[in-house]
Amino acid sequence: MFSAAKDRITCMAAKAFLEAHLKNYGEIESLTIDSEERRLEVVGQLRGELSPVRITINRYVLEQKGGAVWLTVRESSASRPWLAAVMRDHLEGRAFELPAWAAAAL
Repeated sequence: MFSAAKDRITCMAAKAFLEAHLKNYGEIESLTIDSEERRLEVVGQLRGELSPVRITINRYVLEQKGGAVWLTVRESSASRPWLAAVMRDHLEGRAFELPAWAAAAL
């Protein structure tokens, strides 16, 4: 129960954070995080797309390095084959340094 409440609060902060970085590409309609399962899902409307796109991080790992927390995507999928291919090529296996608030929440 605690982790579900924590995940909902984290989703609100993460949505605002991502919207600021992705505003040139579209809008986020929903974002869900399941920190116990290490799963994240984003549904958004990308510019030029007729219907919403679903992006799922099916599995991620967190690692602490040099005083920072890094998220590495291990497995991902998307509702568009072209986007799933881009994610496999450029997202999976890549580590991203998390902001402090996100590191504490995940």
